[in-house]
Amino acid sequence: MSSQPEPRNKSVTVVGAGLGGLSAAVSLKAEGFDVTIVEKNEKIGGKLNFLEIDGFGFDLGPSIFTLPQFFQSLWERAGKRMEDYVGLVPVSPHWRNFFEDGMVLDLYEDPAEMKAELDKLPGDLETHWKQFQEFLSYGREQYHLIDEGYFAKGLDTVWEMIRHYGFFRMAFKMDHRQSMSESIASRIDDPYLRMIFEYFIKYVGSSAHDAPGYMNLMPIIQFDYGLWYVEGGMYNLARGLGKLLDDLEIPVQFGHEVVSIDRSGKGVSGVTLDNGEKLTSDYVVCNMEVIPAYRKLLDEPEAFLDKLKKYKPACSGLVIHLGTDRIYDQLAHHNFFYSKNQSKHFDSVFQQGKLPEDPTIYLVAPTRTDPTKAPEGHDNIKILPHIPPIDPENPHTHEEYMALKERVIDKLERMGLTDLRKHTVVEDTLTPVDIERMYNSNGGSVYGVVSDWDLNQAFKAPKQSSKYKNLFFTGGSVNPGGGMPMAILCGQKVADRVVKQEGKSS
Repeated sequence: MSSQPEPRNKSVTVVGAGLGGLSAAVSLKAEGFDVTIVEKNEKIGGKLNFLEIDGFGFDLGPSIFTLPQFFQSLWERAGKRMEDYVGLVPVSPHWRNFFEDGMVLDLYEDPAEMKAELDKLPGDLETHWKQFQEFLSYGREQYHLIDEGYFAKGLDTVWEMIRHYGFFRMAFKMDHRQSMSESIASRIDDPYLRMIFEYFIKYVGSSAHDAPGYMNLMPIIQFDYGLWYVEGGMYNLARGLGKLLDDLEIPVQFGHEVVSIDRSGKGVSGVTLDNGEKLTSDYVVCNMEVIPAYRKLLDEPEAFLDKLKKYKPACSGLVIHLGTDRIYDQLAHHNFFYSKNQSKHFDSVFQQGKLPEDPTIYLVAPTRTDPTKAPEGHDNIKILPHIPPIDPENPHTHEEYMALKERVIDKLERMGLTDLRKHTVVEDTLTPVDIERMYNSNGGSVYGVVSDWDLNQAFKAPKQSSKYKNLFFTGGSVNPGGGMPMAILCGQKVADRVVKQEGKSS
């Protein structure tokens, strides 16, 4: 595709410079649209954010880079090469898994290294290896099935899925009869591996008890396509996208919040900013989550919003950044410290809306791959337990969040990070209230919309508004969902739908 497409004489306003908005803007510009981005914060990236304190560089948002092909396709749309903008470094092991009884198990992409790790498990190695391989084969089938239609075609509804796949493949090839955890339990005997595979659901901030079995495609994104770190820090992905915006001459208006999406008949006509300025455009692409956008920017009635309740927010998180004056050598780049009872953890967070007593904890120590993220002899540690989104009817207090933080630190100290409090020299914490304020996310959700078969068949909201023909949505609250590669893919598929719409109206 040429980097200088034929102008269409059609304009698009993109609300928000998160990854979904940036991807949509680049893709639409590459199709000849005149694109402007409006961002309320002072830098691009949305939840892909960065904080530096006393020589410690903390990635506030995403920490894992997967599915590089989805990012590469964005640059290709613009006639550019991703490697000229963003460098990737492979991470190995992928994860290190810590259990309360002292078991430590690493995940490796290399089969020989992975098989050696499985030899740590009690029981017969060949049985463990056979079940592990067969599980990945099953996950691979689910991945390729979802990738071929839902991802590649940008499918949005059950009816679009049926039209693409046909009833037989939907009914008998796609694993939806069992939950993710049930499908794991039917294939894996070892309790450690069951817990590890269940927690791949972290990628979409949901519960393995509620998500359908086909979500077991998620291990394949690591084992088949690798796990990566962005050279120089995760925020360098946003910087690379910023350079791409500059090269394509896509303007970004920083520091101005969109206060309304303006209506015109059965469509929208642009946006109004907090300083009263109106930006008119033929299309609006909204990177704010769907429910907050309809509520805050369009002031839709409750009867309309009630129809969107199935797009319940995915979990939030208590994000704890610590800089320590010692290095914890037992940590890998990515680490998980498991709950004694992971089922209870899932139930507490996703069914009861409680702050977990004993959470499974994700911990990132990026200096294993990038020593520049902390002063010499120090460690950079990001800690993230999944917790419920904000319940407006019964919100948790700041004191309750801080009590959870203390429980998390207690757990980490108990499981080997000795004297973590004593060695902490820099500290920063984000609660769901902070996340909601910073990103206008629904209830402080980190991953958009929850994947729950009974609630929404694991679908997110559609990319095109059901009410306004020229209003589109992108980001974690719309299909294909949360996480960096999904947001990047979503923006591209939004552009495809705008182009298709434009073809119908021309």
